[in-house]
Amino acid sequence: MRTTFRRLGTLAALSALSLAAACSSSSASSSTTAPTKYLVNLGDSYAVGYQPDIGATAGYAGYAAPRLHMTLANFGCAGATTVSILQTVGCTDVLKNTAGAQSYPSTTQIEAATTFITKHKGQIGLITVSISGNDVTACAKDANPVPCVAQAIDSVKTNVASLASSLRSAAGAGVPIYGLTYPNVLLGEYVYPKTPPSAAQVGLAQLSVVAFKTLINPALYDTYTAVGGTFLDVTSKTGGYIPLTTTVKDPTYGTIPAAVASVCSLTWYCAKGDIHAKNSGYDLIGQMIVSTYNGAKAG
Repeated sequence: MRTTFRRLGTLAALSALSLAAACSSSSASSSTTAPTKYLVNLGDSYAVGYQPDIGATAGYAGYAAPRLHMTLANFGCAGATTVSILQTVGCTDVLKNTAGAQSYPSTTQIEAATTFITKHKGQIGLITVSISGNDVTACAKDANPVPCVAQAIDSVKTNVASLASSLRSAAGAGVPIYGLTYPNVLLGEYVYPKTPPSAAQVGLAQLSVVAFKTLINPALYDTYTAVGGTFLDVTSKTGGYIPLTTTVKDPTYGTIPAAVASVCSLTWYCAKGDIHAKNSGYDLIGQMIVSTYNGAKAG
């Protein structure tokens, strides 16, 4: 009996030691935090969530980053073009309260971003880019913007291809790169600056659809997908391709094309003639980013 009790006592002691070791191991494991994952964002005023009379807001990047459990590193600069993002040192229009703002007074936006990406190898969860809008904005002054956009688009393709290639080289093959386009705000010409619209206003709105659908967006699609990136068609998501013969009753403007009503709801163009998104527009773009990322992870 004494031998049996000794054995039972030894077994109990061993079990207690094993349990203590397991608890210690579990505690150590739970106290180890995972490395920070970053959402690196580059681009223009859309990248910093600019809104008239407000300035920088959370924007699409500020919407997406926390929902993807990432920390935002935002290199966006209001007024940036596909040329300045590659060549201009520093940001000439730094906006206060930019979500996740990164300062780079002595280097270019692309160089600052790729340096950050290289420094944080293994921690880059996603790269997003919003650029090219300012390259073609001046074309809206033309009665027919299509030839102007067609002339500008070759430079846009060359520059965005260089940008995307630099990002891919810095990030490596496994990091997703999302290239964004824009809402077709010129559809708002149907109601801004006056209603009913003039023939010139209607013509500009109609031709803007051609410019996005056949020139701007195909160019961006080609350049981002060429480096294994993903093109997010914000124009389509914000209703830009809805046939202009499809109408809705709008509480402010009466019966107007559904595509116009969508742009009026999501951007400031119809109310102020400003090309930037409202909170609802930026949130919609952020939702596109989150759903695309989660869908790819699930797949």
